[in-house]
Amino acid sequence: MKKVLVCKESLPAETRVALIPDDIKKLTGMGFEFSVVSGAGLKSGFEDADYEQAGAKIVKTEKGGLSDAEIVVRILKPDSADGMNPDTVHISFLDPFNEKDLLNGFAKNNIQAVSLEMIPRTTLAQKMDVQSSQTSLAGYVAVLNAAAHMPKILPMMVTPAGTINPARVFVIGVGVAGLQAIATAKRLGARVDAFDTRPVVEEQVKSLGANFVKIDLGEMGQTAQGYAKELTPEQIAKQQEAQAKVCEKANIVITTAKVFGRKAPVLIKKDVIERMQPGSIIVDMAVSTGGNVEGSDPTKEVVTDNGVIIMPGDELQRQVPWDASKMLSGNISAFLTHFYNKESKEFEVNLSDEIMKGCLLTQGGAIIHERFKEG
Repeated sequence: MKKVLVCKESLPAETRVALIPDDIKKLTGMGFEFSVVSGAGLKSGFEDADYEQAGAKIVKTEKGGLSDAEIVVRILKPDSADGMNPDTVHISFLDPFNEKDLLNGFAKNNIQAVSLEMIPRTTLAQKMDVQSSQTSLAGYVAVLNAAAHMPKILPMMVTPAGTINPARVFVIGVGVAGLQAIATAKRLGARVDAFDTRPVVEEQVKSLGANFVKIDLGEMGQTAQGYAKELTPEQIAKQQEAQAKVCEKANIVITTAKVFGRKAPVLIKKDVIERMQPGSIIVDMAVSTGGNVEGSDPTKEVVTDNGVIIMPGDELQRQVPWDASKMLSGNISAFLTHFYNKESKEFEVNLSDEIMKGCLLTQGGAIIHERFKEG
């Protein structure tokens, strides 16, 4: 199993490509064979000729490429599993908590479906961690977007006309996206506060030069995947109250709080927004999973009656597709390399490996992952 098809993303808003020419060149040298759907890399800055020079064959359509493919690689979940040969390994984000029909389709068609977001967040799998690579870029873009819309500058400036105080940025949720948002805001000269339900991240916040806002929520922690554990209603209410005081003074608030596989908690309600300064910016990076901000909209900016702008922060890495594709391609390349047997020159689906066990959802005509199979 070594014939790989790189698909062109069908969603117009998607700007990334799953594999870039440089990585295809390296993998071809190992023994993989690649077909790339024409135009797959154009939005990321990679032309068909770049892929051909890397050793790939260009196919006109995905349908034409599927007939010969043993491994199918893309970013977004497909509409269906139709057209793929039995036993094909399909690798992409699959949104498995919300796509039971798609998983059943993979099983029915005897496809081996790998979910990128289910790759275990372990030291061994760090190079394959698509969540970290992409959300890091999203955290960076969130700050730039907010800064571009804000009616004041981020750094302090001492001028003959007077002193401009630094903007105040409040980051809620100090995962990978939050840490990058903090680092970016600090580099641009802002005064940064940050909060997370996991006390363990306080040291990381301080190491970036930001202030960690302490809110006593009682017993807290994180999941085995490294995500914050879900809060109780009482803990959420306490967090909301304490955060409101910081939000009132902030020029930019960036929320990144997600619970893996669950609806995002609402952390900033309308009454808090009403107390914020006119011209303040809120970027809701959890808007696609329900939103941390009451009234946020995944499709557009919302301007409140008191002049606060709520910006959607969904898939912000798409605004920097060259680097987003490079990082994502590195993640997928690491996955392909890890399971490539150099002696047999074949990609092997090895379920004795914890990484494969954690992200392979369907095989042998059934849903095999413990979190998603029935009964």
